[in-house]
Amino acid sequence: MRLNKKIQVISLASLLMVSLSGCVIAIGDDDYNNDSQHSNWESREKNNRAHIQSMVIGASYLDITNKMGIADFNEVLSGNANNYQVLYYRTQRQDSDGITSKDECTPLVFSNGELIGWGMSFVQSL
Repeated sequence: MRLNKKIQVISLASLLMVSLSGCVIAIGDDDYNNDSQHSNWESREKNNRAHIQSMVIGASYLDITNKMGIADFNEVLSGNANNYQVLYYRTQRQDSDGITSKDECTPLVFSNGELIGWGMSFVQSL
């Protein structure tokens, strides 16, 4: 009877090991420690830089956001008696802290639904 109990325990343990062998548990979301995530943010930055490089003044807000997707930051600035919408897209990593900050982004400036300029120096000139 005692041998039968040991066999049951061993069988149960073996069954649990087999059933859990395909499980993966991910802890945390620091995308700088995972190689596949690392390549994801690198590709995103490269893609954003490529889109920005091909932009032209006068492009519509809708065309830009369709190409670029959701901005990392979005704000409205007032200056020169106008309101400007500024979208910030991540283009370069500054700190490997897993957090996107404005200094890691390129701002795109829109007025009346049209692209009028980009870059921090352009924003500062407003």
